[in-house]
Amino acid sequence: MPHAASRIRNVALVGHRGSGKTSLHEALLFEADATTRLGSVADGTTVSDADEDEKSRGMSISASLASFEWRDVKVNLIDTPGEPSFVADALGALRVCESAIFVINGVMGVEVSTRRLWERADELGVARLVYVNMLDRERADFFRTLESLKTAFGPHVVATEIPIGSEHEMRGLIDLVDMKAYEYTDGSCKEIPIPDDLADQAQEYREKLMDEVAENSEALMERYLEGEDISHEEIVTALEDGTDHGHIFPVAIGVATSRLGANRLLDAIVDDLPSPVQHGGSVDVDGHVLEPDPDGEMFAYVFKTRADPFAGRINLFRVYQGTMTHDTQVLNTRAHNKERVGQLLSPRGKEVTHVDAFGPGDIGAVAKLKETHAGDWLAARDTPIHMPSVKLPAPVMAFAIEPKNKGDEDKVFTALRRLQEEDPTIDLHRDDQTGEQIVAGLSQIHVEVIVDRMKSRFGAEVALKPPRVPYQETIRGSAKAHGRHKKQTGGRGQFGDCHISIEPLADGDFEFVNAIKGGVIPQGFIPAVEKGVLEAMQAGSVAGYPVKGVKVTVFDGSYHTVDSSEMAFKLAGSLAMRQALEEAGSVLLEPIMLVTASVPDESVGDVMGDLSSRRGRPIGTDTVGGMTEVKAEVPMSEMLSYAPDLRALTGGQGEYTLEFLRYEEIPAQLAQKVAEKAREEEVAV
Repeated sequence: MPHAASRIRNVALVGHRGSGKTSLHEALLFEADATTRLGSVADGTTVSDADEDEKSRGMSISASLASFEWRDVKVNLIDTPGEPSFVADALGALRVCESAIFVINGVMGVEVSTRRLWERADELGVARLVYVNMLDRERADFFRTLESLKTAFGPHVVATEIPIGSEHEMRGLIDLVDMKAYEYTDGSCKEIPIPDDLADQAQEYREKLMDEVAENSEALMERYLEGEDISHEEIVTALEDGTDHGHIFPVAIGVATSRLGANRLLDAIVDDLPSPVQHGGSVDVDGHVLEPDPDGEMFAYVFKTRADPFAGRINLFRVYQGTMTHDTQVLNTRAHNKERVGQLLSPRGKEVTHVDAFGPGDIGAVAKLKETHAGDWLAARDTPIHMPSVKLPAPVMAFAIEPKNKGDEDKVFTALRRLQEEDPTIDLHRDDQTGEQIVAGLSQIHVEVIVDRMKSRFGAEVALKPPRVPYQETIRGSAKAHGRHKKQTGGRGQFGDCHISIEPLADGDFEFVNAIKGGVIPQGFIPAVEKGVLEAMQAGSVAGYPVKGVKVTVFDGSYHTVDSSEMAFKLAGSLAMRQALEEAGSVLLEPIMLVTASVPDESVGDVMGDLSSRRGRPIGTDTVGGMTEVKAEVPMSEMLSYAPDLRALTGGQGEYTLEFLRYEEIPAQLAQKVAEKAREEEVAV
C-alpha cells in the first residue's frame, strides 16, 4: 500500500560544496538501518555518489534519491550537488520537496552557494532547517557560525541544540527543546546530565528558542510571559508550524562522519518538518488545484532525468494528486502521447526496489518512458498543465568538440542530447559561421564532466578545442546602401534591387522596418530582403562575428515583372547590408561577466589585483561566513583559465561563479588582435 501523504517527508540536502551533505546523507541512512555500513566520500563508498566520476572527483554531480523509514514515517531524502556547476539538480529537488536541510560547514560558516540556494528556497516557499556540520574540525565554532547564519538569513534563525565540547573534543549536544544532554561514543548515544559549566549557556539559548516559538502563537506567548510551563508537545507543534510557514529556521548540530547528532536530526525531520499535507495541502499549478487525494485523478511531475545507455531514461517524479501504479498507461501533457508505466522503482543509489504504487506526496522513479524527461507532467488525461520554470544560470564556458574516431558524429550527437535531457544547463549547438559543434556549460569542470560521461556511458570520445568567446559586432553610426542582384544567362534572368538604411538600435538585437511605398518592391519580396539582411548580419565586417543592435529600413527599390524572385531579392538585401555595415562604422563587442569569488581574507588583495589585471572592474566586497566575497565585472575572454589561477592565489580555498551581464565595446587595440586571429582561423579553415 502507498504511504499516506501525512506520513511522508520530502527533504532536500542542500548547501555549499564541501559542507558534508553526502556524508550526512550516508549517516542518516545508516542510522535509520537503511544501509548496513557507513560509507565514506574519501573511499568512494557512499550510496549517493554512485557514479565513477563522482567517486574519482570526490563530489556529488547529480541529485540522488534514497527513501527509508523513521518512526513509521517515510523519508524521501535527496542529496544534491553543492558545486555551482550542477545547480540545476539542487533547484529541481527544491521544486518538489516541502523541506530543505541546509548543511553548513562549521569552520567556513555561510558560503556563496548557500546564500543563493537559500534565496531560491525562499522563492519556492520551502521550509528550512539548518544543520551545522563538521564541528569536530580545527577552528570550528558553532556560536560564530550561528551569528553568521543570523547575519545572512535574519533573526529567526534559532538554535535548537548547542554542542558539548568544541573542535576535536566535541562529544555531544544539548537538546534545547526538552533540555536534555546526549553524549556520543562510536555512534552510540546516551543521555547524560547537562554539564554544570554549560547550564547557564543552555538556559540562555533555551530562552532565545522559546522567544521565537512563543512569537508564533498568541496563546503560548501569554502563558510564556506569565511564566507558565509549556509542554514538550506544545513546543514541538509551535516549532513545526513556524518552520512550515518560514517564520522559524531551526539550527541543529552534529558531525556527520561519526553520526554525532544523526538520530536527533532524524527526529527533527519527523517532528519539525512538514508533510505534503501540512505544507499547504493543495497545490495550485498553472490554475490546476491539485489535492493530496489518493483517489483523485493522477498528476505527477518529472523533476530529474538520468540518461542510462542500458535502461534508457530513468525519470524521478513527484506525485501531486492521485496514485501512480505500475503496469498502467499515463499521458505526457507536453508531448500529448501515451506512456506505458512498467515497473515503478524506489532508488537508493544504484540499488532499486520495485514498488507497486506511489500515492500523493510521494517521490519515486520509472524507467524506459519513450518521450518523457525532466519538466514534463504525467497525468491520467491530456491536460494543459505547466510547472513555472525555475531560472537556471546561463552556460558561459564553451568548447568546440570533435569526435576522436571518424564516423562517431551520430554517436556523439546522441550522447550529448541524452545528457542535455539530464542537465538542462548544458547548451548544445552548431556554430553557423564555422560549422563546429559547440558544447557549453557553467564552468570548465562542468564541460569536463560532460565529456567524461559521454565516454563512460555511451562510448563516445571527443576532443575539446579551446573555448570560443562569443564576440558580437554592432554599429555606432547610420548609413544607407544600395544592393542590386542582376544576372542574365539566357532565358529567365534574376533581378532584385533594394535600398536600405541602418541605424543603431539601443534596446534589442534587430528590427526590420518596411517603408516601401507605391509598390516599387512587391510585398511578397519584402520578407526575402529581410532574410538577406539577416544572413549578412551573421558575419560582420570587423571580424566576421554576428551583428546585433541594428535597425534596418528598406525604403526603395525596383523589380522586374519576369526576372524578379525571392532568391534575387534575398541576395540584393544581403549585398546592401554588407555595404551598409562597412559604411556605418562597425565595432566589436565582448561579453562582460559578473565574477563573484569567495576567498580567504588574506587573499583579497591578490585576487582583486589579479582581476584588475584581467581588465576587471571591482564592484565591492562582502564578508560571508569567514570568507570575503569579491565581486567584479570582467570580460569573458579574460576568465577562460581563471579556475586554476584562483586556486593558486588562494591556496585551493577560493571558488567563483560567473554570470553574464551585458556586451561592451572592446578596446580598439584588442579588437584588432581579435580580428586578425579571426582572419587567420578563416584562412586555416
